[in-house]
Amino acid sequence: MDLPGVQDWLDRYIAAWNTYDEATIEALFAEDATYRYHPYDDEFLEGRDAIVQNWLENRDEPGTFEAHYEPYAVDGDRAVALGWSRYYEDASKAKLLRIYDNVFVMRFDADGRCVEFTEYFMKEPDKH
Repeated sequence: MDLPGVQDWLDRYIAAWNTYDEATIEALFAEDATYRYHPYDDEFLEGRDAIVQNWLENRDEPGTFEAHYEPYAVDGDRAVALGWSRYYEDASKAKLLRIYDNVFVMRFDADGRCVEFTEYFMKEPDKH
């Protein structure tokens, strides 16, 4: 995997999140992939089918979020990406509710599918 390949994967990740298209989500992950929303959770998603099902069962409302991620480092089949996710009250995006800073730690197979995905995120403090 290289920087452009990871950026392509991240762009497809955002597209899958925006559409919740099952085939688009499936294309991101290897059959035996693991997915951790939090790095220290005892329970995590195992297998592409479980990942897809979880995404489809936990949808964000269309248009109420946006995200941007970029590769920070790539070493062989491993990559780290940095970015942000913003959530809004509704699709007009008139009222920002929260912002998260994200770090993704990933490992890919030879076909560019993610085999291991771990997300680290932190909510930005509210600014009053």
